[in-house]
Amino acid sequence: MQHCRVHLILIVVLAFLCGCAPAMRNTVTQVSTIDALLAGAYDGCLTLDALQDSGNFGIGTFDRLEGEMIVFDGRIYQARVDGTLATPPPSMTTPFAVVVSFEKDLSIALPRNCDYTAFKALLNRRIPNKNIFWAVKAHGCFAHMKVRSVPAQKKPYLPLADVVKDQAVFHIDNVSGTLIGFYSPAYVKGINVPGYHVHFISDSRKVGGHVLDFVCTEGSVDIDMCHRFLMLLPEGMHEFGTLDFGIDRSADLTTVERQ
Repeated sequence: MQHCRVHLILIVVLAFLCGCAPAMRNTVTQVSTIDALLAGAYDGCLTLDALQDSGNFGIGTFDRLEGEMIVFDGRIYQARVDGTLATPPPSMTTPFAVVVSFEKDLSIALPRNCDYTAFKALLNRRIPNKNIFWAVKAHGCFAHMKVRSVPAQKKPYLPLADVVKDQAVFHIDNVSGTLIGFYSPAYVKGINVPGYHVHFISDSRKVGGHVLDFVCTEGSVDIDMCHRFLMLLPEGMHEFGTLDFGIDRSADLTTVERQ
């Protein structure tokens, strides 16, 4: 009996320690699904304070789709519809976010005058495993950066493909900063964005947004190769529970990512 009690105590202690430990290395944590966001599920379901328990690096959006989220060096920034960055309160919520505790596994130098298409092609050639997640952090000098953001939405929410028709697009020249994002494997269709999903933050911490294109004159990219994936789904009576996930929204995703 004493032997059993010791094991029970050890299990309880380990469970407590695991609950208080930092996020596991190489673990991508995601809030909700990309298809839910495409369908218009914009109500936040997790506080930013809670999100930071799962990672110090990542991207996403905010309650009611109010701007683009950038998680960098443990801080959360909000790229607003005017292109400027703000620091949202920890109590604000997110309907969709992807974060990781970033630890570099690989570094790659970028060629001069590398645009977004060449950037993706370079990473595809250099990284051998296309079937796990990669957290992508690239710092450099950009001759041109094209980013977007969207304003807070009002109910009844329109689908995301309709929202981005009125997105605010910003062209920023001669800026230094960091690309922050993820590569997700093809099999996550409907859950995340297959391929690349990247945001930008300037070194000045004044401008940023969802990346549409860029030209990088010089820079390098760090990769964290992640083989664990954790999804957090909304609880209770959240609008997520009423969505039809049998609909193929891949055409809407293409519209959203290429607008």
